[in-house]
Amino acid sequence: MLLTRSFALMLILAACPLLADAQSQHAIIRGFAKDAADGQPIQGINVVLRDDGDTFLGTATDRDGFFAIARIPPGRYYFTASFIGYESYADTLILAADEIRSYNFNISFATGELEEIFVEAEWETAGAAGVTGGMQSIRPQDIQLIPAPDLSGDLVSYLVTLPGVVSGGDQGGQLFIRGGEPTQNLVLVDGMTVYQPFHLIGFYSAFPSSILNVSDVYAGGFGARYGGRLSSVIDISTRNGNKRRLSGEVSVAPFISAAVLEGPIISGRVSVLLSGRTSVIEQGASKIIDDPLPYEFNDQFAKVHAELNANSQASISAIRSYDRGIIGALDASEADSTKNQVIWENQAIGGRYLLLPTQIPVQAEIAISYSSVENSFGPEVEPTRSSKAQEVNVGANVTHFMGKTDLTWGTYFRFNELQSTLSGLFQRLSGDTEYVSEVGGSVETEFKIASNLRIEPSLRIQSFPSKGRNFIEPRMRLVWDRGIHRFSAAAGLYHQEIVGLTDRRDAGDVFVAWTTSPLGQVPRATHGLAGYQIRPRSWLRIAVEGFVKQMSNLSISEWSAFPRFTTRLQPADGDVVGADGRLEVTTVPFYGFINYGYTRVTYYAKQSEVEYWFGDTGYTFSPPHDRRHQFNALGSLRFYGFALNVRWQFGSGLPFSEALGFDEFLVIDGPTYVERERGQTRVLYGLPYGGRLPTYHRLDMSLEKEIDLSANAGITLQVSATNAYDRTNLFYVDLFTLDRLDQLPLIPAFGLKLDF
Repeated sequence: MLLTRSFALMLILAACPLLADAQSQHAIIRGFAKDAADGQPIQGINVVLRDDGDTFLGTATDRDGFFAIARIPPGRYYFTASFIGYESYADTLILAADEIRSYNFNISFATGELEEIFVEAEWETAGAAGVTGGMQSIRPQDIQLIPAPDLSGDLVSYLVTLPGVVSGGDQGGQLFIRGGEPTQNLVLVDGMTVYQPFHLIGFYSAFPSSILNVSDVYAGGFGARYGGRLSSVIDISTRNGNKRRLSGEVSVAPFISAAVLEGPIISGRVSVLLSGRTSVIEQGASKIIDDPLPYEFNDQFAKVHAELNANSQASISAIRSYDRGIIGALDASEADSTKNQVIWENQAIGGRYLLLPTQIPVQAEIAISYSSVENSFGPEVEPTRSSKAQEVNVGANVTHFMGKTDLTWGTYFRFNELQSTLSGLFQRLSGDTEYVSEVGGSVETEFKIASNLRIEPSLRIQSFPSKGRNFIEPRMRLVWDRGIHRFSAAAGLYHQEIVGLTDRRDAGDVFVAWTTSPLGQVPRATHGLAGYQIRPRSWLRIAVEGFVKQMSNLSISEWSAFPRFTTRLQPADGDVVGADGRLEVTTVPFYGFINYGYTRVTYYAKQSEVEYWFGDTGYTFSPPHDRRHQFNALGSLRFYGFALNVRWQFGSGLPFSEALGFDEFLVIDGPTYVERERGQTRVLYGLPYGGRLPTYHRLDMSLEKEIDLSANAGITLQVSATNAYDRTNLFYVDLFTLDRLDQLPLIPAFGLKLDF
């Protein structure tokens, strides 16, 4: 009954703006802004309407280059559009009562010196200190500032500089965002789910910067449009291919080689973008350090984008990534080292249709996608365990523009197929196939109380007919500007029916089994955060943000002293408390930032067996991703055609379980010859995760030089050093063998990129 009432409320809220617009005598102007050179949409363009009096109306373009200004009184207006680095665009428009004007325009890159232009959209979310209510936008030009051992650039290299993000290390490819698990992060590429988006080598994700438009990272408090994950959202939109001319780039480096090709299929209307990368670690980086690096990975991406007419666009995107490697210390004496081999492959394809109906002042979006991931551990032909997840998603979103109030509502249907063969890894789960259907919707409203205050309440409804479960999730965001000051806050309720299970007892185990909530209770989280920004100078920005996260109904591995992965699951609750501070300096020719993050993650688990060890059936511990202190500093300097990028990072030690020794455990359940039976080896531990690994710190550097070969081609040369002062950083100590595995040593590298 409650679910029915909630759906009815959503329909009523969605109908209200239609009724209001029917009685309105105002006009609306909407359209798309593009780069005149290549037809790319540009996010953050300031669009302003002024009349002959004091009327001032404005907005900024979104990631599709779309803008809309509603409730415009009839009359003559001066239309202007401005963006840093581009020539201002101006026009005079006469708008009639009840008119819905579609207005697309191109903006040209400036060739001369421009005065500084303040862009509100960039002040809000872009840049190292641009966090607002837990959300930050990352652009390709931000990624290029991070020193990396190659020239292709990668999103993950920037993500690990964020103060609330903990990386699993140079090897393993996992990110923990503000205390959440990697499988609690929702990663979307053009609306498609990517289950395991990061490669085994920690420098790389499946998304090179060359294909990115903008990436919105919600470290918490995300709105009702997103669901199905407890911790965070990384919403990535990719570029459209160049609609004016053929272009591309090729790069080579010791870790990876990459190529990008883009161009028009129908000039000015239809374009294609192709990207491919493959690892060359064993041929390059491994030879430099004279140490085996048994990793292989690659990724491919393709996108076709079409402007169907002035009011509609469509695109089809596809992505694939593949990883294979051996995680853990290598034993040269073993003939078959593939027993510790992990393999995974992501695939996704999706379509998106964007429409501006000519008679209704709304924007409509329809999306459909298919995603899958396959995991295996052990030999490739006959793996010890394997898992596969597939998802089909169909959704629609409609946005109504009403001046001081915008409303977006959407519906979706999702179907999941989950398969697993676990060989006793999680004993409470059977290795079989599950089918899960999900249907739901969301309503998001933005109230512009004044020119400087926005309140964004939202509501998400989820129903799982195959499980008989329904959830209602209220959420809220607030942004308040006071001159150079900005205050923000966000809160929300979240559930995750489909979870990814890993054995966190061993940092080297990256195998993931996707399943429905295995203990009967759906994992749940409540977020709360508040932040403050100040921009005392045009070149200086400071931001601080505090957050709390309460989690319940988690499923974690039971504690066991036996050196094998045949553990059962146990329920647990979790609490996360933290804060981070950021300082960003933007000048010419220097850019830099420093940030510090503090996070405390605490789990409380219940397990009857631990009573014999610790005197209580429940125990509190810090999980292995509880990095209390994290510091990053970046400096980028341009001089005489060179670009010098330097980054230093520090992290306090992660928790681990200290082994006190070994013994032989013998079960006597009948006649037993104790002189002959050796029993089973058992590790004797202290308190679970009672120890801390050493601190982690590293300096990375890169120096680049661009050389123009002609008007249409150029070469970029790079020299870099990863872990420049050759710090020995511990990756992890194997929980059962006590073998030590270190992170990567000093790796000098040379890279070359050709643009045309």
